[in-house]
This record gives sequence, structure tokens and C-alpha cells, in this order.
Amino acid sequence: MAALARGVLRKRVRDLEQALEGRTEEHHRFLLRLQLGRLDQADSDLAVLDARIDEALGPYREQCQLLQQIPGVSRVVAAVIVAELGTDMRIFRSAQHAAAWAGVCPGNDESAGKRQQAGARKGNVHLRTALVEAAVAASRKKGSYLRDKFYRLRARRGTKRAAMAIGHEILIAAYHMLSTDMPHRDLGATYLDGIEKRRTTGNLVRRLERLGYEVTLGHKAA
Repeated sequence: MAALARGVLRKRVRDLEQALEGRTEEHHRFLLRLQLGRLDQADSDLAVLDARIDEALGPYREQCQLLQQIPGVSRVVAAVIVAELGTDMRIFRSAQHAAAWAGVCPGNDESAGKRQQAGARKGNVHLRTALVEAAVAASRKKGSYLRDKFYRLRARRGTKRAAMAIGHEILIAAYHMLSTDMPHRDLGATYLDGIEKRRTTGNLVRRLERLGYEVTLGHKAA
């Protein structure tokens, strides 16, 4: 039984072997049967709930399938987005308004004329939790824009803020997809590299121009 361990438990096989030593009496078997029965009943209840949820989402099946094109958005997350956000985006003034309502839009903390970072606003806890879960899953999608942005943000702001920011990106994408009924278009892992290159080039050109130089840019010959 110890050899069946998976994950981090593989490092503790010897401890598991010692813990499993002993004799299994009838009352042990009785308790084990009781616990297994509870697990079977829980699985049965979950199957009934899943069937009821699928039935309720029948009219919105196309929207759910559309949202699952976003990296990190599973069937469950898509269902939560549809259930909590709805499919008619005309009720929101803009994508940012929808993000603020969901609670994944950072607030503004202004003091003495200076704007400081503040925590995200309180919003729909169910939708916010699902979006953060989707953000963590998106960070594992290799070659995607969301994964690249997540790790860039995590290096500067930490894992929790990065997950919240990616959750915000996912909600903005969902808003536009539901508004236009258009498929998701991944910007790719190199998109931010291009933006950084243009920003760095512009900053250097402006610095040289302030020093009195006339700058002409051209690509280096291969």
C-alpha cells in the first residue's frame, strides 16, 4: 500500500510502511466500509448536481463553449461566469465596469494628491474566486500571453497580485467575447516583448533628442 503513494508522499514511503504495520480488525473494516459509503454517496450527489447544472446551462451552451477557449477557463469556470455575470453585457457601461462589479479591478487610494496602490474592490465573491482559479490554471498554459504576463507580474508584485491581475484579464476577454460573439484570440507569449521593445526604443530616442541629437532609426542588416 505504501508503494501506491503519489506526489509528495513518495518521499515518505518508509514512514507510510511503519504507519501501515499492524492488524486490521473487524471494527476497522466496519469503519472503512462506512467511510467508503459516505464517499460513494458524495460522488452520487455530485453527479446529480452536475446533471442539474448542465440542464440549467442548456440555453447557454454556446456561450460556455466560447468562454472555454480562454486559457485557464474550464467548464466549471465558464459556468460560473455565465451564472454570475450573465450573457448580456449591455447591462455594464464598459468592460472595466464589469471588472469592478466582479471585484477584480484594483481600487484607488489617493492621499495628498498622490495615488497609491490599493487592494481590489469587494465584488461578487463567487465570480472573483473562479477568475483567480482560472488565472492560476492559465499560468500553466505554455506559449500563451496570460502565462507570460503572469510570471512578469509575479516577479514584481507577488503571486496573489499577479493572479488577481490575470483574473482581470480573463474577465475583460470574456466581456468582449460575450459582447461580440467572437472567438478568443491569444496574443502569444512574445506580445509583451514587442511592447517592451517599442517602449525602450521610444524612451532612448527621447533621451537622445533632449541631449540635442537627431535620431533616425533603421533595422540592422542581416
